[in-house]
Amino acid sequence: MADDNVVYVGTKKSPMDYVLAIVTQFNRGSDEVVLKARGGAISRAVDAAEIVKNRFLKDLQILDITTGTEELENEDGTTSNVSSISITLGKTAAGAAGGSNQPPKT
Repeated sequence: MADDNVVYVGTKKSPMDYVLAIVTQFNRGSDEVVLKARGGAISRAVDAAEIVKNRFLKDLQILDITTGTEELENEDGTTSNVSSISITLGKTAAGAAGGSNQPPKT
């Protein structure tokens, strides 16, 4: 997936700023958009994904959620573990064709 389809979520902007970024990516023709966040921004990423899915793009599905831990180096040279999340959003074939809004059966 190209970096163009990745939205990095931080703590300084409101969730609606990220909602706009996500909707813009889909309006430009992207089939999938990935939200990436660490630490305190994780809840903002989840909020943005849910707002887009429930209020703006009804045919959108959460395709994948990946969590992890990243080790970051502090200014004093020590390291800290920070939680991370990656949320993949995409339009399903059934949703794009006007079908049900249910996740695909596996």
